[in-house]
Amino acid sequence: MTSRTSQSSASGADSLTDLAADAYVYGYPLVFDVSMISAFMHKGFGSLAPTPFNQFGHSTKLATPDAHFVSVNNDTVYSIAQVDLSGGPILLHVPDTAGAYYVLQFVDVWSNNFAYLGKRATGTEEGDWLIVPPGWSGTAPDKVRGVIEAPTTVISIVGRNACDGPEDMPRVQALQQRFTLTPLDTATHRMGLPAPDPAVPEELRFYEQLRLWMANFPPPGPDQDYQKRFQPLELLEEGPTPYVDADPALVKALTDGLAAGKARVEAASNPPADDGRPPGAWEANPHLFDYNLDHLGIGTIDAPQWKIADREASYLVRAAAARAALWGNHGYEAVYAHTFTDSDGEQLNGSRSYTLRFEQPPPVESFWSVTMYDTPDYYLVANPAGRYSLGDRTPGLAYDEDGSLTVVIQRERPDSPAEAANWLPAPEGDFRPMIRLYTPRQSVLDGTYQLPPIVAKG
Repeated sequence: MTSRTSQSSASGADSLTDLAADAYVYGYPLVFDVSMISAFMHKGFGSLAPTPFNQFGHSTKLATPDAHFVSVNNDTVYSIAQVDLSGGPILLHVPDTAGAYYVLQFVDVWSNNFAYLGKRATGTEEGDWLIVPPGWSGTAPDKVRGVIEAPTTVISIVGRNACDGPEDMPRVQALQQRFTLTPLDTATHRMGLPAPDPAVPEELRFYEQLRLWMANFPPPGPDQDYQKRFQPLELLEEGPTPYVDADPALVKALTDGLAAGKARVEAASNPPADDGRPPGAWEANPHLFDYNLDHLGIGTIDAPQWKIADREASYLVRAAAARAALWGNHGYEAVYAHTFTDSDGEQLNGSRSYTLRFEQPPPVESFWSVTMYDTPDYYLVANPAGRYSLGDRTPGLAYDEDGSLTVVIQRERPDSPAEAANWLPAPEGDFRPMIRLYTPRQSVLDGTYQLPPIVAKG
């Protein structure tokens, strides 16, 4: 195989490495998203069993640490479907939830949220919706409430039903069985995802996945224009992989670029504490998921304030969002806030005890919670009490006389009954809690409401 890189100068090699780093940032959400789709279909997530295309997989319980998914929530019960539209439209039926909160979030393989159904977006009534592939021009059945056009032929539907604890599971499970997907016709749908050539060396696997999946799931036109610049990396090559016996100069540029790209995504996912925020301030970015600029459908807000103005800058935001909270919602559906440090600016660690005092409940239309995650994986933390989150729906919380609530965060169960009622167990090492605010009010979205910091005891 001949390669354009074999005659590169030193400066050209440097620029090729920079290009490879840009390609990593640009392509990370696609590669991570499709990898998670594959994992869901073959391994499942926690109590979500492995599930083929065009079927819902339903959690049988609230998430626990065996659900190895980044920043998984413990407030709602998941119903997830990987949908293949290569054979034509799919009819989605949703039940009447009698006013109870739920959301179906539609995500393309580039991790763009492109539609929502649910209490905020479309109400809680029963109905049918038609999901159609890109460019579909058919006629929808009369009975459907609306048509949801997918940007890619494979998408994820991430469903969340509010659950007030184990005693509420029978109600949720009855609803889950009434979320159904039915092909509109009998056309053949794909049986699996395009698989990378196993002969590609492991250090180049990411770029082979990116090459293959970019071709199978093309992004919107403006993104296609941007990714043309990756031609020198052979990411736009069709047919057999170019990454078996690749030119050593190309291999070095790709591997060095991979490391540089990873570092950029990690840095964006965990910004430095000296960014102007006071010590211990929660990072709550209602606009973390505003990188979808091209395809905003039912239930989304297609307005400038919910779109990142700089397209190229949006790629790093998208990668950081996928890294820290894949399949998270737009801020108007839910806001996620996290922190790594206490009010003294010290890293949160299970060797210490902390308090988190809410003078007033966070301003939300639905509900709120604080969930414990380890680092660096952001997985739920196993603990003997089996408590992974705490919020306004947690039974038995001990409120102070003035209506405030003090959450106690530490490894060991507190001796005081009141503190034990408000205990959020922490791991042995470093940790990163996350607060979720479901259908937040305007004061959350505009930043006038500030979450209280976590304070070290003693």
